Amino acid sequence: MEAKLQDINHIFQKFQVEYARNSFDNCNNLLSQLKVKLTELPGLPPLFKPSPTAAQELVLARDILEHAVVLSVKMEDQDAFERHFLQLKSYYTDTRGLVPPSEQEYPILGLNLLRLLVQNRIAEFHTELELLPPEAHENACIKHAVELEQSFMEGAYNRVLSARQAVPHETYVYFMDLLAKTVRDEIAGCSEKAYDSLSVTDAKKILMFSSDWELQEYVSEDHPSWEIRGSSVYFQKVKDLAPCKEIPSLQLINQTLGYARELERIV
Repeated sequence: MEAKLQDINHIFQKFQVEYARNSFDNCNNLLSQLKVKLTELPGLPPLFKPSPTAAQELVLARDILEHAVVLSVKMEDQDAFERHFLQLKSYYTDTRGLVPPSEQEYPILGLNLLRLLVQNRIAEFHTELELLPPEAHENACIKHAVELEQSFMEGAYNRVLSARQAVPHETYVYFMDLLAKTVRDEIAGCSEKAYDSLSVTDAKKILMFSSDWELQEYVSEDHPSWEIRGSSVYFQKVKDLAPCKEIPSLQLINQTLGYARELERIV
């Protein structure tokens, strides 16, 4: 068994070198080899067979999967993130007391909460939150995700966008950028319905852009129907294109009167 561990460690060292270089293709190839090798270790879930090297096997496998989760974030691959996280999760829940806790546990658990929030999987977000031990809720990474969810549900979008500047872990930036785009799209949708136009200064403030160039890029890529002329952003073109639905007022009045007459007969 020690020979197998040495072989896995050797491949993992190669993986870490490529990981530091951000050589994603090489990392994926080595990760595939590592996963195959891990299936040969009987001390891992779900078997948990006792052996002199069982603790080493668990720590090594957990370390590999933690790197796999972060690698998927670097590659901006949410499907891979979910696969790797589900494999890793049992090492956090089922090995307590068998091996020392990982320093990456709460950052990765918080990262998963953030992913669920970005994907609008709110029910799963709260389920995962309920499964965490009470002390986890005091961790900065978990608190960050919880506060974001509260701000998002309250419609406090400015707090969500501001949180991008205070992420508790560098791996959070990818999902925070996705969340910021979702929030900006919500604000933009409300703005074009509420106003005919806004000054560039006000538009930057509402959408939380620091420069005119960022606003222009956002408009050209995400809202080509908007028009920036001079010092203003015009939404009127969007309203002109939107179909106008006539409200059948007379029909609604007649129906309401009919309901009232029927209620009088019943009483």
